[in-house]
Amino acid sequence: MPATLLVIAKEPRPGRVKTRLTPPFTPRQAAALAEAALSDTLHTVAVTPASRRVLVLDGAPGDWLPPGFEVVPQCAGGLDERLADAFAGCDGPALLIGMDTPQVTPELLTVDFADCDAWIGPAEDGGFWTLGLADPDPGLLRGVPMSTAVTGAVQRERLVAAGLRVRDLPRLRDVDTALDAEAVAASAPHGRFATEFARLTEVTGR
Repeated sequence: MPATLLVIAKEPRPGRVKTRLTPPFTPRQAAALAEAALSDTLHTVAVTPASRRVLVLDGAPGDWLPPGFEVVPQCAGGLDERLADAFAGCDGPALLIGMDTPQVTPELLTVDFADCDAWIGPAEDGGFWTLGLADPDPGLLRGVPMSTAVTGAVQRERLVAAGLRVRDLPRLRDVDTALDAEAVAASAPHGRFATEFARLTEVTGR
């Protein structure tokens, strides 16, 4: 049975998203890159087999949202609480992804829980770009320190300590800095993110 696919994201508004891209990009340019990354991610999720597709959003949806998604608001609190709450809304297998890996493919998101209880995709910065749970338990995420160099390792240890059979997805690079953006655009040259990055770097002369 296909899993629920969750995308947790911020509305791509200048000054609220991808602030580590400024400089060299302006807040408006950083928001344009964030929107492109989110758009690529959502369109990949839209063509991946799923029982439900849910956008867990901080803000309001825009014309970047393709059809076929439920939109639910993020709860208050730290990132661990917001991720936990996203899983709490699921009553079957679920896979969560952020908006920072526009290079993701449907193949990466098509996971099978037949012989495991959890999937985790490590990120190069020490976090994780995706987390899948056969039986979504919000308690598996609450209290995990987020946005650190050991977040992914701690989250994986939490899953193992709970007795779950954990499988790993390939390591991917999040878009946080301009160097990340350049590398990710090069790895997925045909996406909207790569097109927007090329346009903006031509404008800025990078």
